[in-house]
Amino acid sequence: MLALAHGAGAPMDSPFMAAFAAGVAAAGVPVVRFEFPYMQRRRTAGRAGPPDAPAVLRATWAEVIAALDAEGISRRSLLIGGKSMGGRIASMVADDEGVLGLVCLGYPFHPAGRPAVQRVQHLAALTTPALFVQGTRDALGSADDVKGYALSRAIRFHWIADGDHNLKPRKLSGSSEAGAWAEGIAAVAAFAHEAATTPRAL
Repeated sequence: MLALAHGAGAPMDSPFMAAFAAGVAAAGVPVVRFEFPYMQRRRTAGRAGPPDAPAVLRATWAEVIAALDAEGISRRSLLIGGKSMGGRIASMVADDEGVLGLVCLGYPFHPAGRPAVQRVQHLAALTTPALFVQGTRDALGSADDVKGYALSRAIRFHWIADGDHNLKPRKLSGSSEAGAWAEGIAAVAAFAHEAATTPRAL
């Protein structure tokens, strides 16, 4: 199973999240989505509010993993991840929670326009097998940006050619958003199937 969290600005049923959840599930990998407390408040209040503090976001991920574990979905067979911020927070708890794998869809390596403010320190020591699906021109971490980072060997990348932070390529590239998402979905499904059949030392 793959548990997915949303990004900072869009809910768990955004077109991006819905497409990836449905596509990966259709490939034989069950998917569950959830929302952080601040996004739930946005729904009830009908207005935007800032994301929760990092400690709350991490605690929410831990609660979701524990709840799935209690329902019989062992964390040892669970992949976690998400879009942008959701994947970033998942990457911060993956090792401690002992999950099977990590999937990050458009990881926010740095804020847009501020490449010096890097969010990579914990990724150097990551031991959980991880797949990062990233657009080559992502404003929060392009292919050129990532070349200069010291990242764990547990991390592999699937680069979407000309993709932005939502993996969408420009029209002049000759590719489409639907095609890019389908490529990303296929990469995630293949990674999930591989993780499920590859023994991992406990």
